[in-house]
Amino acid sequence: MTVTARIALPVGDPNGIGPEIALRAAAAYAGRRDVQLTLFGPEAVLQQTADRLGLAAVLQTAAVVATEAVAGDGYTPGRVCAEAGAAMIAAASTAITAARCGEFDAVVAGPHHETAVHLAGIPFSGYPSLVARVCGQSEDSVFLLLVGGGLHIVHATLHESVQHALDRLTPELVVQATQAGVRAMQRLGMAAPRIGLFGINPHAGENGLFGDADERITRPAVERLRAMGLSVEGPAGADALLSERRHDLYVAMLHDQGHIPVKLLSPRRASALSIGADVILSSVGHGSAMDIAGQGVADARAMIEAVARLAAVPAPH
Repeated sequence: MTVTARIALPVGDPNGIGPEIALRAAAAYAGRRDVQLTLFGPEAVLQQTADRLGLAAVLQTAAVVATEAVAGDGYTPGRVCAEAGAAMIAAASTAITAARCGEFDAVVAGPHHETAVHLAGIPFSGYPSLVARVCGQSEDSVFLLLVGGGLHIVHATLHESVQHALDRLTPELVVQATQAGVRAMQRLGMAAPRIGLFGINPHAGENGLFGDADERITRPAVERLRAMGLSVEGPAGADALLSERRHDLYVAMLHDQGHIPVKLLSPRRASALSIGADVILSSVGHGSAMDIAGQGVADARAMIEAVARLAAVPAPH
């Protein structure tokens, strides 16, 4: 059996559960030649975590790229701090760059902690923005596709206030998010996905009764997408479209529109794919769980399944 998928695995925030679930994923895939994992993270963090979990033997045989150490006394499981946020960005950026250079087919990243990154003074609104920055693209060109519970939902906006998201939404942004979602679905093996596009307001504005945002933004976007030959229904209320479950890809306008249904149906098991760049990155659909970090009780299934999902995706040409 030959290696078919080379996956870079940055551990996420070193003070969260990322190092633990990354090592457990490495243990789950140890000895397999169809999937080759390479861990990216601070060497001391990986070693101490492996010792604590009884996985020192796994670390000795695993491929590891040691990245920026956690400065000073910043490595303390469960602590939110700038040093850990900076170390997370360093590991993820190194992995994304390596994948962009063709050394890896995909990146599966551990959970981050946005407050820690912001304490480090680094602009960050989730992995899509980091992928865009490392790849030299506009942040508006990389989107989040959340996968879980049988749903695939791409988000036109993500980690920002509702007001800021509404100010940024345009027909062009909705079209770009949908196109990125379609390309991702095609890479996942679905040539012509059926698309359900959520409205911004309840009932997609009820023909202007609940505001004109959908008349200005989502309806023109749907018209453009249909003119491109895509199969799009909407805009319609997210509740109505999801209740029918007739679509392969949904397009959410706001963070909670897409996150709530996926996490309800797939708690702690979802994958979050950053799409729209020449590097495909998946993170787990849960957070860094600072409350249980360092205790050896974190569930690694989402990480293991995220690796399996990307290992099955053909590498970009």
